[in-house]
Amino acid sequence: MRNATTDDFLSGPTKQSLDIASLYAEQEAERYTVYSRHLNEAMVRVLRTIGYDVGFRSGNGQYLFDRAGGRYLDLLSGWGVFGIGRNHPKLREALTSVLAGNFPNLVQMDVSPLAGFLAQRLLRHTPFLEKVFFANSGTEAVEASLKFSRRATGRPGFVYCSHAFHGLSYGALSLNGDMIFREGFGPLVPNCFEIPFNDLAALEKVLATHQMAAFIVEPIQGKGVNVPDDGYLVGAQELCRKYGTLFIADEIQTGLGRTGRFLAIDHWRVEPDMVLISKMLSGGHVPVAAVLARKWIFDKVFDRMDRAVIHGSTFAMNDLAMAAGIATLDVLESERLVENAARLGARLLSAFEAMASRYEMIKAIRGKGLMIGIEFGRPRSLKLQAAWHFLEAVSAGLFCQLITIPLFKDHKIVVQVAGHSSHTVKLLPALVISEDDCDWIESSFNEVIAASHRVPGAVWSLGRTLADQAWKARVGAQSDHDLPQSSS
Repeated sequence: MRNATTDDFLSGPTKQSLDIASLYAEQEAERYTVYSRHLNEAMVRVLRTIGYDVGFRSGNGQYLFDRAGGRYLDLLSGWGVFGIGRNHPKLREALTSVLAGNFPNLVQMDVSPLAGFLAQRLLRHTPFLEKVFFANSGTEAVEASLKFSRRATGRPGFVYCSHAFHGLSYGALSLNGDMIFREGFGPLVPNCFEIPFNDLAALEKVLATHQMAAFIVEPIQGKGVNVPDDGYLVGAQELCRKYGTLFIADEIQTGLGRTGRFLAIDHWRVEPDMVLISKMLSGGHVPVAAVLARKWIFDKVFDRMDRAVIHGSTFAMNDLAMAAGIATLDVLESERLVENAARLGARLLSAFEAMASRYEMIKAIRGKGLMIGIEFGRPRSLKLQAAWHFLEAVSAGLFCQLITIPLFKDHKIVVQVAGHSSHTVKLLPALVISEDDCDWIESSFNEVIAASHRVPGAVWSLGRTLADQAWKARVGAQSDHDLPQSSS
C-alpha cells in the first residue's frame, strides 16, 4: 500500500483526515529538495556547506532531535523566540483551549477580552506606560512606533545606532546599521540618521536639530551583543527629554527575562516613551508583538472616532496570539525563568571569562543573563596570526565557523555568529536551561576553543576547506556578475 503524498491532501475532497504529523514525517526525506525547488535555495546550500542538514524532527524544551535521534542543545532558540523552550505543555494547553472554545475571534467590530488581559499583564512591568498596541512581529512593532512618533511629535527624523537591527521591512530597514541588509533595496525612508552606539555626544548633536521624532535603540545590541556603558541609556533618556524627542527601547530580543531582568532597561532604570516586545512573547508558536507606550502618544494617534482604526493589523489580536502571550508570562513567573536566566547567565559569563584568560584568540566576553557574546580577535603568536589572516583574507568573520561547526558536529550544540562578518559567537538559549546544560556548554566550548589554538590541526583543516569553498563562491558570484545583462 503506497504512502499518502502531498497531492493526496491537496486534490479536493478526500476520505482521509488531514494528519499533519504524518504529512510532516512523510515529507521529511524530501525537505531540502522541495525547499530548494520552491523556497530559498541559497539557504539550503548554506546548511549543506556547513553540515547542518541533519533533518531536525522534534524539539522539547532546550533540546532538538535529529532524524537519527541525536539530541542537541539549542543555543539559538529560534533567534530567541523559544524563551520558555519548545513545545511547553502550558503553552500547548492554552492554544488547544482556544481552539476548543469556539471563540468568535477577530470580529473586528468588537474588542478582544484576551487582548485586554494580556495588555494589563504586560503593563504591570512598565508602570510608567499606560497603553499597548499589538502587532504580528517585531518589525511591525517597530513600524508602528515610527508612525506613532511622527504623529505625536510632528517631526520627520529618526536616530538609530551603528550595528543596530530593528527588522527588515522598509521603515525598520531604514534603521538597520548593517549594510548587508540594506544593499540593493534603496532608496529607503528619508530622514533616518545613524550615530555610533554608546556615544552621547553624537546623539546630542543630531537631537539638537529639533527635527528628530524618536531615538530608537536596543538596550543591548543583538548584532554583536554590545552592552552600553552604565550611563549611556540614562544619558540618552535625558537628552531625548531635553530636545523633545521620543525615546524608544527595542526590547524585541532582550525583553521578557532574556538578560536576567524582565526588561533589559531594568538594569539601568530608564523609562522610555515606548517599549517594543516580541519574539519570546509568542512562546515560539503564534507570532505576536506589542508596543507599550505613554497615553499621550496614543491620544495623538487615535485622536478621533474616525481615526479609531488609523493604524492596525488584521491578525494582531487574534485569540491564539493573545493566549500564547498570556501563557508565556505565566510560565516565566511560575517557573522563575527570569531568575534562572540571571543565575545561569552569571555562571556562564564567569566560565567564559576564565577561558578568555587562557586563550589568546578570545578578545572579549559580553552580555547579561542568557544573552552572551564571545568575541574572537587577532592572536599574539605568529603561527596563529598567520592562520587567522589567511581566513580573514578570504572572508571576514570566517574564523567563527571554526568554532560553531565543531560545536555542532562534535558536541551537538547549535550556535551561530552574532551577525554578518562578525567575530562574535552568540549564545541565546532558552531560559529553561539547567546546570547540566551549563556543564555541557562549558566543556564543549573549552574543547573547541582549545583546538582552534593548535596549528596545524583538525580545526584548521576545516578552515582550509571553508576558505576554499568561500573563494569558489566568490569567484562564481563574480562570474555571474560579469555575464551580459538582458535588455528586456
